[in-house]
Amino acid sequence: MVRVVAIVLMVVSLGLQGCIASGVAGLKSYVNSYNGYEFLYPNGWSEVKVQNGPDVVLHDLIEETENVSVIVSPVPDGKTLEELGTPSEVGYKLSKNAIAPPDSGREADLISASSRQVGANTHYILEYAVKLPNQERHNLASVAVRRGQLFTLNLSTTEKRWEKLRERFQIVVNSFNVY
Repeated sequence: MVRVVAIVLMVVSLGLQGCIASGVAGLKSYVNSYNGYEFLYPNGWSEVKVQNGPDVVLHDLIEETENVSVIVSPVPDGKTLEELGTPSEVGYKLSKNAIAPPDSGREADLISASSRQVGANTHYILEYAVKLPNQERHNLASVAVRRGQLFTLNLSTTEKRWEKLRERFQIVVNSFNVY
């Protein structure tokens, strides 16, 4: 009887591990221990060096305009994320200052804005429809404040690929963690 229970527990345990791992299958981990953040990104993406740009940029080797980046910038007066505004307010500011700044030829519409806790940190999860002169794109972002720094992970793809990649990209954005 004990042996049967042990076998059943082992089978259930392996089955649960398979369920947990299936959500992150095909994803790799990126860790920047110097600046204190980490996230998952798709296999087949590689890092691109950008002068005077984001802290890190990774892009798909085939769909090169598909990318994820992290920008680290100081927070004025040591404010918390909540003190910077609600998810919608921060999302709107981000759209006007970073995603589609004036005279960039881009337009960004904030589709959704929500808040979630990741450990002790609040993250705002933002979704945008972005219009460029020659294409439409879809962006997801995760924004957090830690140690007087604003961390913004931004993931971007073409609108035509969005539906196919939605779930995977939501996992990537929700995996963003600052410490």
